[in-house]
This record gives sequence, C-alpha cells and structure tokens, in this order.
Amino acid sequence: MARYFGTNGVRGLFSELDPMLAMRMARAIGAYFGHGRILVARDARLTGECLKHAVIAGLQSAGCEVVDLDYATAPTAEFMVKRLKADGLIIITASHNPPEWNALKVVDAKDVTVSRERGESIEKLIDKPGSVSWGRVRPCTAYNTSAAEHTDAIASLVNAARIRARRLKLVLDCGNGTAALVAPRLLENLGCDLVIINGTMDGRFPGRPSEPTEANVRELISAVKSSGADAGIAWDGDGDRVVFVDETGNYVIGDRVFALSVLWKLGNGSKADIVTTVATSRAAEDVAARFKCRTRYTAIGAPYLSEAVAKGPASIAGEEVGGVIWPELSLAKDGFMTAARLAEALCDKPLGAWLREIPVYHNVKKKIVADAEAKKMIVARALAHAKSKKLDYTTVDGVRVNFPDSWVIVRASGTENYARVFAEAKSEAEAEKLAEEWRKIAEG
Repeated sequence: MARYFGTNGVRGLFSELDPMLAMRMARAIGAYFGHGRILVARDARLTGECLKHAVIAGLQSAGCEVVDLDYATAPTAEFMVKRLKADGLIIITASHNPPEWNALKVVDAKDVTVSRERGESIEKLIDKPGSVSWGRVRPCTAYNTSAAEHTDAIASLVNAARIRARRLKLVLDCGNGTAALVAPRLLENLGCDLVIINGTMDGRFPGRPSEPTEANVRELISAVKSSGADAGIAWDGDGDRVVFVDETGNYVIGDRVFALSVLWKLGNGSKADIVTTVATSRAAEDVAARFKCRTRYTAIGAPYLSEAVAKGPASIAGEEVGGVIWPELSLAKDGFMTAARLAEALCDKPLGAWLREIPVYHNVKKKIVADAEAKKMIVARALAHAKSKKLDYTTVDGVRVNFPDSWVIVRASGTENYARVFAEAKSEAEAEKLAEEWRKIAEG
C-alpha cells in the first residue's frame, strides 16, 4: 500500500500532489468521514484553486455534502468545523513551506487533526471504487462569513474594551498569506493602530518566504524600530504559526511565544495541564511549574497536540514553531488568538518586560541526511547509548534525553530524508556541544 500521509496531512510538490491524487484522496477522505458534510478551505498558493476543484469533485463523487469556505486561514477553517456541525475538513495548505508546495490537511468532526497513523485508514480506501450513483451526488455550497465569525469569537475571549482604550500601535506582517483575511480585521476592531506589510494575498509570497524566521522578517523588525510600535507580529502562510518582535526590535522565537502564552493563560487562573511536544523549549515547563501545573509531552506535530488536548483537560497546548492551541476557542493552532492575547498582555506592560519573566535557553539544531532505513538506525544508536549510560530518556518521538539544565533529542523527520538532532541548554556553547556529541553518537 502506498503511503501518502506525513506528520500533518498529505504534502508534496504540484508534480506529486496533482489534481488526480487530490481527487482520489478526497474521495477516500469522504468515505472515511462517512460520506457526510465536509468543509473545504485553501490558502493563497497558485495551485490552491486547481486542487480545490479536484478535492470538491472527489468529495462529491463520494456522496458528500461540501461546504466551500474558499480562502481561509487554517485556524479559521478549523474553528468552523464545530460551528457548522461538519463531519470533517480538508484544508488545502502547505503552511510554512515554499510556494511550489501544497498539501491536504485533514481534520475530523471533533476538530482533531488526522495523524499519519490515522491516515493509514484513509490510504486503504484510496484505490477502492467509491463513486456514488448520479442521483446521490450532493451539492457544494459557498460559505463566505467564516473570517468574520472567527474574529468575532476571538474578540469575545479577550478584554476588548481594555485593548481599545490602550490604543496599541502594532506592525503586522501577513506574509502575503491568508493572515491578511483575519489579522488586520481583528486588531483594527480591537482599536489598534496598524502598520501592515505584505498584506496582500499572493501565492508566490513575493514579500518574504512563508516561514516567519528571524532572517525572513527583517522588514518587520525594521518597521517596529522606525515606527516606535509596541510590537510586531508575523504569521506563516496559513496563520497557524506566529512570532513576535518586541518594542526594541528583538525577535521572539516561537518557543518563547509559547512560553509567554503559557504565562498569560495560567496567570489568568487556569490550572489544568499544559501540553507540548518533546522538541519544545523547557521554558514552557518552567513557567507551568511556577503555577504548580503539570506538563504533558507528545510526539512532534499538530495532530498529536490536538489529540492530547481532546483526551484530557488542558489549559493550553503548543509547539516550538510558535503554534499555540487555545482550547477555549478550538483545537487549532491559532496565531490570531495568540496575537489577541499579546494585545491584552501589552495593556499591562511592554513585551520586553514580559519576556524577562521567561527563562532563557539556547537551542541548536542539526540534521543528518538519511533515508528511511538509515533514520531507524540513527535513532536506534541514540537509544542504545541512552540505555547503556542509564540516562533519563523518553521515546515519545525518537529519543529525548534529559539532563538537569539541558536536553537533546534524536528523531527521524516525518517529511524529509533527514534525522534531526536538537539540543537545548542554558548557554549556546553548551547546546552546541551537546548537539554535536549526540550527532556523532547517532551517526555511529
């Protein structure tokens, strides 16, 4: 059986994820979700419209009722699942990947993203005959108010009156993605004065690459400094990831965005666990410990975070790339809810002051070129070493080894021909030393 699902959906270049595969996959997804009501959304990529038509055709051929949200951020589309009582959702988005990539992200009726493991059940259906008779083809209906409904819901969960009174000045970098549909509307409605860059949707991402790394958001950093803004905010191509820039122009990496979010959520009285991945900075765990809240670790990837939150009470969940789940809103990583929480927090003190409350760790990331078989051997060597030295380790995803003030993880990439070695420590030199030591161990 061919494998299509990766860590988060079916992803590939247009030559790989072409209309024929998209249609066949959508038909299988429709069957998996019981031939019910399925939402379809897309980001701004040039291949999105073509793949959307193929997906809708596949769903209709499976006898599904289709609701076409058209352009929508990933958090918006996921927010609409329960609101529209859908049986499932397909988002045509490659998130932070370059413009030549696209993907089908699949979400179930409980707003839980379908993982690689659950995707196997869909893959088993892809080559089975599944078209319904002509009289059972159900309609496709356009739905055009999802962005407004999403932004209204976010505004209702923060102290909107206080934010409006503060009149924050914010610089927004929408990255030419679908964030342009939500971020300006939301923060303008919250009374913020906005400077907007890369605010036009364009699937070529002409303003900057989709992933909001520090190197990619230099224009945002400059704009915050030159305009005297309270903060800058940048999203990836579909709005599930977010990063910040503080009032002095310092870039705030996704790990620290999540740790800040934990501080804000638990500081407001929430007492349930926090959930994060084994590759996320210990800063979030340290913050949770201040409030006597437990940290639950999952495998890397949005599906595992949403699964964990759905299984048990959680105050908040998130990962190292700046994706934060706010369970009071949905089980989506929602970069706009995170931005609204930032605006609320800035009513108390500047972002730089908030950051001083977050423990400082340094991260080093390395990768080893490896095919599927080599990746298994690399992880096995790391595990054998951890066992032989009687180290504190976990195998939730690859092998993570914990030390008093540091940790290292060796894991196989779920989407690329690499094994990855991540290390974190109190100093950059210590993190580099740890990563290099375990790279050598893993390579043998």
